[in-house]
Amino acid sequence: MTVQHSQAAPDADAAFYGFAPEDFDVFAIEGLEPRMEALIRLVRPKLHLLGDRLAPSLSVLCQEEMYAHVAKHARRTINPPNDTWVAFAANKRGYKAHPHFQVGMFESHLFIQFAIIYECRNKQQFAREALERLEELRQIVPGHYVWSGDHMVAGGTPHREMTDEALRTLIARLQQVKAAEVLCGLELNRHDPLLQDGERLITTIEQTFETLLPLYRMSF
Repeated sequence: MTVQHSQAAPDADAAFYGFAPEDFDVFAIEGLEPRMEALIRLVRPKLHLLGDRLAPSLSVLCQEEMYAHVAKHARRTINPPNDTWVAFAANKRGYKAHPHFQVGMFESHLFIQFAIIYECRNKQQFAREALERLEELRQIVPGHYVWSGDHMVAGGTPHREMTDEALRTLIARLQQVKAAEVLCGLELNRHDPLLQDGERLITTIEQTFETLLPLYRMSF
């Protein structure tokens, strides 16, 4: 479940100071309520700010209005979340049914990625296009970017380590398995100094989204 920004105009010029070690430590807190309290207090305001800062530039990049959706984790009643994120999609009401971009974090790292998750209506279209353009896809994605087939699991396989067959299999599952997912993007270790330099981090996120734009285009 996601929460939209308020009706107030977003502050696209507000300063962003990055992420501190205690932001990642949130995911080590035991119990749903204590972890959610820390997440709401420490991390969620930064995700909203990133949404406000990034949505305008991403809209220009995609040539359509992109809306920010910050994870609220409202359906959880027992297990605390192991990650959180802000997602960007060309739909004001939600993002899960659409190809989208994400910036989020596990305890170990920050991720900046393109995502097609299990609910996405464009899975077949992306799979057909990506499989037909597999050689081009191999050139588009930088070697240190990471592929994953499950948004709930931290980490994945670096592009440079993916064989053609492994990449083909990952993408083809979108056509064969209802729960299949494809995610691709940049991971930054929680100790990377870039994370505490907010403006440089925003620039990196924007550059990553631009690199991943061809994957987004393959979804339509």
